[in-house]
Amino acid sequence: MADRYVTVALDKRGVRCTAKLLDDKAPLACAAVWEALPLAGDVYHAKYARNEIYALFPAFAEQEPPLENPTVTPIPGDLCYFTFSGTELSTAAYGYDRDLSRQVTVDLALFYERNNLLLNGDTGWVPGIVWGTVVDGLDRMADACQDLWRAGALGETLSFRRA
Repeated sequence: MADRYVTVALDKRGVRCTAKLLDDKAPLACAAVWEALPLAGDVYHAKYARNEIYALFPAFAEQEPPLENPTVTPIPGDLCYFTFSGTELSTAAYGYDRDLSRQVTVDLALFYERNNLLLNGDTGWVPGIVWGTVVDGLDRMADACQDLWRAGALGETLSFRRA
């Protein structure tokens, strides 16, 4: 199979990076994301995991992928896939301004700097599937993510598209 790539963008800020899918390590997650593209949603900056931005989507896979290529310590450039039940994200402490009580919510995340730890104070360890790695533009994206952290995410969209 030929290498596949996605463009990850903060649309309002006009910043993009390119990531290679890790089809050899997370084939089911890669297939699920690839078939669902393009995807875009409100961006959030992590509270617990540190240097992470993400968007939440209704389940899009016919069957959620198993925990392949898992991590609880993502590195800069990792794209991760998380699956949550509605009850896991529905408390007010998470700060979401919409109903996330659907049966499954998918979190697609980009980690842009070091020292991340997927440990949630409410639920414990939150392993994710590493399904892609940024191969171009991470420095620009990291700068935009820092701006998002300081200036706010309101009105910004995180998008994933085939490159």
